[in-house]
Amino acid sequence: MRIEIPNALIDALRHAQHIAVLTGAGVSAESGVPTFRDAQTGLWSKFNPQELATRKAFQRNPKMVWEWYAYRRELTARAEPNAGHYALVEMEKRVPQFTLITQNIDGLHERAGTKNMIELHGNIQRVKCLREDVRVESWVEDGEIPPRCPRCNSYLRPDVVWFGEMLPAFALDEAFRAARNCDLFFSIGTSGVVEPAASLPFVALRNGAVVVEINPDETPLSRGATFRLCGAAGVVLPMILGAPF
Repeated sequence: MRIEIPNALIDALRHAQHIAVLTGAGVSAESGVPTFRDAQTGLWSKFNPQELATRKAFQRNPKMVWEWYAYRRELTARAEPNAGHYALVEMEKRVPQFTLITQNIDGLHERAGTKNMIELHGNIQRVKCLREDVRVESWVEDGEIPPRCPRCNSYLRPDVVWFGEMLPAFALDEAFRAARNCDLFFSIGTSGVVEPAASLPFVALRNGAVVVEINPDETPLSRGATFRLCGAAGVVLPMILGAPF
């Protein structure tokens, strides 16, 4: 399918003072990162991921949940940023203000070089204390699984948002502030059904921003977006960046 980049979109890019971008699983899938359910293979195929990614599951069987996340960490660590990730890094360099909001937990945007980023759902490569809810950078490796917090001796857990948990308040506030204040908003590779992130492009629309959707599939945003580009991020974003602005 031929993808045309509208001249009006390039013009909006030229004049943008603040670009906000929301990315979802589709961007990571292009790097070979398995989706939440696709990671249920081999040993883990008999488990329901929604029953592993909860605080109750961790409290019931911390070793099993830790090992499941260790398996997923290994999968994401093997993945590399793709052309879509790198195009967003270049976009950030070209505008006065840029905010990337991601639902992904794989850390690929950071590895690609994005600077100003909000990770709504955390990062699978980081850990935090179960009791104190603070990030922990290092701990004693004594063979215990999960390892213990060096400050309070509670278990360490993945620094991700589990089912039934609230998104980090500061991250969410910053995401909605960016959606309200930007003049150009991109929604890329996200299904548009997981709240509260799904509301962000509509907030941007209500506040007068140009909203661009990049997705091979139709979503609840598709009919309301200012521009809809049907394709993969790794294809469409480099095409946009190839136009001078």
